[in-house]
Amino acid sequence: MESTLSFEEVEGINGTLVWYGTICQRQVWYMAHKIAPDGEQEYIAYGRMVHELFYRNRRKELLIDGTIKIDLLDGRRIVGEIKASSKALESARIQLAFYLYYLKLKGVEVEGELLIPKERRTIRVRLNRELEERLREIIATIREIQRLPKPPKPVKIPRCSRCGYREYCWV
Repeated sequence: MESTLSFEEVEGINGTLVWYGTICQRQVWYMAHKIAPDGEQEYIAYGRMVHELFYRNRRKELLIDGTIKIDLLDGRRIVGEIKASSKALESARIQLAFYLYYLKLKGVEVEGELLIPKERRTIRVRLNRELEERLREIIATIREIQRLPKPPKPVKIPRCSRCGYREYCWV
């Protein structure tokens, strides 16, 4: 199977959708339908605080094509994704791979770093065939969910207690 995605296939997809696509289909539906999570929810607010406090000297947020928001881009041709913890490490890795792939489509070859300041961890991410194939699967699933007239049924998972959409599902 060809693993190359085109701009048309990734149009309208952003890193947060890819992140949600590895965690919860309901989150994907809400975000795809422009329903914002509770921004005051403590875990979302904490994540925002981590972004603001750490890497101030290196931090250069970058918005590409109005939808792709990269946390950090430094002179070493490294794209950084800052996370508050490593609890959803695979989701973070896929999200960062999406940014790397998107930039590759634009002709910019870079590597990535997952930055987890509270744990003093930096994890290098390089785009490879396996990650590209995983992205293809996630994006296909996101497209299917976007077409649904209403959100998928809620499925209780451990992350529900920290989700900004939890009131849409469980209250």
